[in-house]
Amino acid sequence: MSVGTVFAIALCNMVGMRASKVGVALFGIELGANPLEIGALVALYSLFPMLLALHLGRFSDRFGMRLPMMCGSLGMAGGLAVPWLWPALPGLYVSAAVIGASHVFYHVSIQSLVGQLSSPENRTRNFTTYALVLSAGGFIGPLAAGFGIDAFGYGRAYLALLVMPLLAVLMLARPGRNLPAPKASADEASARNATDLWRLPELRRVFLTSALVLTGIDLYQFYLPIYGRSIGLSASVIGIVLSMFSAAAFLVRSVMPPLVRRLGEEGLLRYALAVGAVGFLALPLMGNAWLLGAVSFVVGLGLGCGQPVSTILVYARSPEGRSGEALGLRIAVNNFVHLAVPLAFGTIGTAMGVAPVFLANAVLLAGGSYLSRAGPRERG
Repeated sequence: MSVGTVFAIALCNMVGMRASKVGVALFGIELGANPLEIGALVALYSLFPMLLALHLGRFSDRFGMRLPMMCGSLGMAGGLAVPWLWPALPGLYVSAAVIGASHVFYHVSIQSLVGQLSSPENRTRNFTTYALVLSAGGFIGPLAAGFGIDAFGYGRAYLALLVMPLLAVLMLARPGRNLPAPKASADEASARNATDLWRLPELRRVFLTSALVLTGIDLYQFYLPIYGRSIGLSASVIGIVLSMFSAAAFLVRSVMPPLVRRLGEEGLLRYALAVGAVGFLALPLMGNAWLLGAVSFVVGLGLGCGQPVSTILVYARSPEGRSGEALGLRIAVNNFVHLAVPLAFGTIGTAMGVAPVFLANAVLLAGGSYLSRAGPRERG
């Protein structure tokens, strides 16, 4: 399988994933969900990834990537069908859980696959391109969800979106798509312990800062629609504002290789977290779509490069034959934080409104920027 095909599969699934997150927040508001219930929806996206990511990383190291990628794409299509079949708040909970579980099936494998299809010389370039593809999917997904909801309603918009992961299934099912052979034997896999990876200081630090980056992204994706509704924005306008984040992420990722050469991976991660913190401080001060879109662009500049940099660092620092396991542990740590933080922030949002959620996240990102200062300076 070529790297280009891998990127196309990632694009299809990312469009579905990002569109679903916009849809579930707006549909939840339409159905009368309060911020705590929205927080529970956010947390459900992370529950099964937290439980499954490490095991799926080991599975892909031992048995290969095709089966988990296929299962993940099929599951995402099924999760997108649920709100059409069951247009009620319990249906949204089921959809969030199924999509979250399905996402981790293909996400761990596809990141490891990008690394295995790369040489040391082109690894940063390929991971950067992969990140650009995710940004493109993140740009298309909210737009598709917002305009689809305004044009067709929630149920039919979800039904249209499930076409994207089905396209990924077709690409995976085509004959002749050979994938790299598994690198880990059964004996090696059985002898492993995830705590071995956690004990490595350089990996542990990246796991923690990566969790903060993705927590910021998730809270932005779910709570900005709530804030947008509170200031009177339509679903399509909210979709455009959310797409400004992805446009900024695409821009900053396109210049990531020279930034890595200048600042090092951990230096770039430190600045990314700081920029994200500044953006979150400004979000609750914006009262119209233009200003909200501009600040969303700033947040995207910061968090948009934090995600791929942390992926590169984990892959580069993982022991031989354990890249899938290390990436799976990264996702498990991410989703443990994702599970706890939205519930806590949902309580804050219910009691005090959305603005304190943004401000508290700014504090977390600033703390992550400080934490990353402890690491050695990396050079690409």
